[in-house]
Amino acid sequence: MSNSDLMETIGRISGVNPRKCMKCGKCSGACPAYDEMEFHPHQFVSMVESGRIDELMNSRGIYTCLSCFACVDRCPRSVEPAKLIEAVRCACLRRQGMDHMKPEHIPAILDEDLPQQAVTSAFRKYRK
Repeated sequence: MSNSDLMETIGRISGVNPRKCMKCGKCSGACPAYDEMEFHPHQFVSMVESGRIDELMNSRGIYTCLSCFACVDRCPRSVEPAKLIEAVRCACLRRQGMDHMKPEHIPAILDEDLPQQAVTSAFRKYRK
């Protein structure tokens, strides 16, 4: 997959426009995992914007994010770094060949106790 395709995929999955970031760093200041992260939330947004997606995908740091959304709450421009991080994680799964869920598989996993949101999320993550 080319870098431009990756950027398009990340944008589509996340629904986030990293160009809205004004690089204030408030997202990183609110991050409880800041000291453990290889790339901090504001750096992550900048890297996605500049097309350095492969570098992020090869980093263990994308799994250090707690997905607590503190960065989302603090962002004055609604950039939502946590959604970008989740989108890069999904792109990693797809690259590893785990992109396999098809619509016809859904009825077999439905359960009255399983939230529909979980099925929708899994379908989004594991399809092209």
